[in-house]
Amino acid sequence: MSAGTNLLVVPASQPDRQSRDRLEILTALIDAPSFDPLFRAEVIDIPPGHSVYRWECVVTDCERPRSGGSDLCGEHLQQWAGERAREVGKAAFLTAATGLPRHVRVADMACRLCPDRSVAQSARMLCRAHDLKWFRHQQLIVGADFDAWLACQDALPGYGTCRVRVCVNRAESPLGLCARHGARYKRDDSPGGARLPRNWWQRYEKLGWTVPVTYTDEAAFRQWCATTAAPPFAGQINLRCLRPLVAAEIKWGLFIHTQRARPQRWDLGWLRSVVTTCRAADLDSLAGFDSDHDCPRVPAAIVREIQRELRLVYYTPADTRGAGFLETDHFGVRFPGRGSHFDLTSIPQRWLRDLAWDHLADLLGSPRCPRDGGCVDSLRRAAVERGAFLELDAPEGGHDPRLLDAEHMRRFVADQRRRERDRLPSLAVTRPDGSASTVTTTTRSIVFNTARKLLRTALDTGTADRIGLSRDFIVAIPTAGAATGRTPRRPFPDEVARALADPDNLARLAAVHDPFDRGLRDIWETTVITGRRVGEVIGAHFDCLGRYGGLPMFWHDQTKVGNYDAAIRIPERLYELLAQRQHKTMDAFIAEHGHRPTDPERARMALFPSARLNPDRSASLSYQWFHLRFKAWIDSLDLGRWVAHQARHTLATNLLRAGATLTHIRSYLGQVSDRMAEHYVHLSHSDLEDVLAHVWVTGPGAANPGEVLAGDTEPMTREQAQALAIDLSRRSTPAEGGFCTFQPVVDGGACPWNLDCHNCDKFVLSGADLLYWRRKREQWRQLAEGAPDDATADYLHQYFEPTARAIDGLEKALAGLGLLDQALALDLRKPQDYFQRVWATAFRAIDLAAAADSEDNNTAEDSGEAST
Repeated sequence: MSAGTNLLVVPASQPDRQSRDRLEILTALIDAPSFDPLFRAEVIDIPPGHSVYRWECVVTDCERPRSGGSDLCGEHLQQWAGERAREVGKAAFLTAATGLPRHVRVADMACRLCPDRSVAQSARMLCRAHDLKWFRHQQLIVGADFDAWLACQDALPGYGTCRVRVCVNRAESPLGLCARHGARYKRDDSPGGARLPRNWWQRYEKLGWTVPVTYTDEAAFRQWCATTAAPPFAGQINLRCLRPLVAAEIKWGLFIHTQRARPQRWDLGWLRSVVTTCRAADLDSLAGFDSDHDCPRVPAAIVREIQRELRLVYYTPADTRGAGFLETDHFGVRFPGRGSHFDLTSIPQRWLRDLAWDHLADLLGSPRCPRDGGCVDSLRRAAVERGAFLELDAPEGGHDPRLLDAEHMRRFVADQRRRERDRLPSLAVTRPDGSASTVTTTTRSIVFNTARKLLRTALDTGTADRIGLSRDFIVAIPTAGAATGRTPRRPFPDEVARALADPDNLARLAAVHDPFDRGLRDIWETTVITGRRVGEVIGAHFDCLGRYGGLPMFWHDQTKVGNYDAAIRIPERLYELLAQRQHKTMDAFIAEHGHRPTDPERARMALFPSARLNPDRSASLSYQWFHLRFKAWIDSLDLGRWVAHQARHTLATNLLRAGATLTHIRSYLGQVSDRMAEHYVHLSHSDLEDVLAHVWVTGPGAANPGEVLAGDTEPMTREQAQALAIDLSRRSTPAEGGFCTFQPVVDGGACPWNLDCHNCDKFVLSGADLLYWRRKREQWRQLAEGAPDDATADYLHQYFEPTARAIDGLEKALAGLGLLDQALALDLRKPQDYFQRVWATAFRAIDLAAAADSEDNNTAEDSGEAST
């Protein structure tokens, strides 16, 4: 069991007081109106058809309890095994199956005359004494009337309750044991040797005498009665003879489990095993009970869940700080796939542990609450590493923060870097299997950055001053930056891509690694074709497909970037593949429930539903499920180490090669910025030559700079822009704000115009310089607005007019190619920017003017025809 669970052990100094306090709290909760009265009794009888603890067979009118951890009784379980082998659906089997009556032992029923005695004969429902009386009466009177004889009989006193402490049944004999425990006593070789005299009924009871009971060891018999388990009656959980606190804890656990949105299955047999274990160990409380060593696997999981719920009752947030753990449920936060409990006791120093707890509590209660538990794991790792080193290196083990200085921090930094360099194990952090974790660039970066953030926060809030932690110690830790040391993911090489798309390999993926056809191959093919994140494909809803205007669309949630219900167009082949998966999911629902899902049920259904605790098919498969099977498939192909996410890189690369811009790629892949999309782009220089187009326009010194677009608010069409584009990439040289196309200068000759570029007709503007010229335009406008008189302002406007027309022309050309947004995002041109599309295609002003004149003439003709 984890260290966090052991924190619930009652302190030896005041065990009784703490137990009484906890029992008082649980008793108040159990007596509250919101508590289900079903779980208040000492012997809990679960009614048939209970929504969470249903114990009877699901076949209609079958009264027998479930068997083997399934939802069928033993008889129907055998029948279903045969029908399933013949590929009969479960819904069809349940419809055809016939319910079976409950097995009721005669000894469990009361005599029709003596309510305190058990039945000994099923036909007449009489106890042993009355059955013998009726037998003798028949011998004396031939043809005796049973009903008349019955009316004359008197009830006989019973033998009391079974002497087994936990049993509530009637004793069947003066020995004091019920029929079930009487048989159990014989199977256990009669410990203590308790016996009744031979013919005891005739020799003693018939005469009204007390029947004597003899023992070879009465103490052993009493011990057996005290320790024997209760009989497993169907639908019953017997909490008798448990200590009050542990009984209340089990009641609370049973109730709170029913309040979960998706409770796990707790079979009554598993719950009885928990009760039996607690009774045998004479536990005072489940708190601190090490279920991993003292319970079978499934009952141990039940105990752990009850313990998690008890922590939320027994501890307030302030109590958890002192105890050394954190419960995210106290803050209303539950990270996906994680529990509420985070143990901090592995941080040796109390002051450091309190700093970590306070930092996490502030984070969980703030608007910037993290969306997963990674931040908690990082902070815990940083604090554990720091605390372990201080315990070995610092005075008094680092427990007094006033004794720490900058030298202690510098030695810790040096130790971490040495461990990273030599691949040495961590001082305190371990892997899940218990082995020491190796210090890597990634872990060292996490430790430095997180520890720095933690200590700087303590310095800013004044906590460091309150505990006596020096500023020199805090500022001595360096920042590690964002470097993780991980090699960036590459696209799949051609040979790997071919292997991962090979039909035979895909068939093996489905047949070997997904024998129950949960959709492993469909998930992989959808990921490859669409470039979605694997989690986005796995989490797709059942109604994720549709045709809109005849085009097949795939709807999904891009939860990582907060983009929900997004749609992308998909190929017809993928549409048909996912449509088949829809039919399989629907058929599985109908086979289990016997009807089609209602509209609300259909809206909640997942396309790839999990098979575990998911009767309504609303929970999707987990990423872990996909990852383990995909990795096994990759290993079987002997291709090296590859992950499914690299399909996303491959698609981004192919899109860029096909002419898509980073803006388009970002939009399609669901990225929040072009910078993030750049991580998915891997192209060589030769690829850029084939992909990127070039856009230039003539500068303000040209004969008609931008005149073709003056006063026209509509952008050029893509076809018009491409028809006018000329490739000047090999006969130009960079200049301030643009490029020079004068051939002698390009070939290395001197400029005959003394580098007066902006007034030269050989000067052209590129899309990369759009922001430069926009700022230039703003500068001249401000200058004109600040002119002392209107004449000066008009002069300035007229002077800048050629430049303004050139800028307008450049914007029109970029808009026609769909590159205006990209050009506006490109500033401070760098050498690598010369490979962008926005700079390398030019438009001569004469050609632009001719195109504009042609458009104007066409517009005039159209206007004339319209007026006519």
